[in-house]
Amino acid sequence: MSEPTFPMTQVLGQPAVQIQSPDGARATVLLHGGHVVSWIPAGGQEQLYLSPRAVAGEGQAVRGGVPVIFPQFEQRGPDVSLPRHGLARNRAWRLEGGHAGRDHAQATFVLQDDEATRAIWPHGFTLELTVSVSGGRLDLELFAENTGTTTWPFAAALHTYLAVSDLQQVRLQGLEGCRYVDSLLRTETIEDHPEKRFHGEIDRIYEKVPAGLLLRDGPRRLAIETEGLPDAVIWNPGPEKCAALKDMPPDGWQHMLCVEGARVFQPVTLGPQENWTGRQSFTLLSA
Repeated sequence: MSEPTFPMTQVLGQPAVQIQSPDGARATVLLHGGHVVSWIPAGGQEQLYLSPRAVAGEGQAVRGGVPVIFPQFEQRGPDVSLPRHGLARNRAWRLEGGHAGRDHAQATFVLQDDEATRAIWPHGFTLELTVSVSGGRLDLELFAENTGTTTWPFAAALHTYLAVSDLQQVRLQGLEGCRYVDSLLRTETIEDHPEKRFHGEIDRIYEKVPAGLLLRDGPRRLAIETEGLPDAVIWNPGPEKCAALKDMPPDGWQHMLCVEGARVFQPVTLGPQENWTGRQSFTLLSA
């Protein structure tokens, strides 16, 4: 096993790390936000949606890819004084290291508290995002450690924008029987469709989701697995909200679907020196 020097590039005007396994699978990660902006399986095509109008810079969140949500989700808490979706997705991370084997490659990115984060959230923490690629698989592991002296709760999500050929042709299996909160209708109910279909705007958080979901998009089959992230956020802005977003083209909603591994309903509480790990994995079964 070797310790590679991953090539650096520029994406959206920001430094980015290119991770590539010997079999050709690759991912691109911005240091801004520790943000995965591309995943191309070996011999395959792009699997993530990155808006062609996305921007990145100080204080800005990138539209697309995989934003890291920590320590709160949207305005649901556990600390509503924080900016929407927390403080990790628009700050500078650093490349901690990586390695490559015969059939995979991975890199780890780190964000730690500093004077700026403590000004809005007075806690010591370390976040690590490990990105691994191999063949038709992408693994994302988020690790959080309390490095301070106070106990704090947090929510987290890997806000994955999946590229789709046509939203209305997409089917998502595995949510049947799960309770969900509909943020548009402000209702709670149980999903009764074995195969979820999409026709436009959707904003739901599903609770206690099975570890495996399956996305069908024409001949494409994408398996989605999670660990430590028991909730699933399903989001698409639909045509009207998409047209109002400056960083999305008007038809962008037709070509993306967010399927996010998350921990929203039951935040984690970490005491000093305690830690937590959550994972979301994607495997391209057929294309």
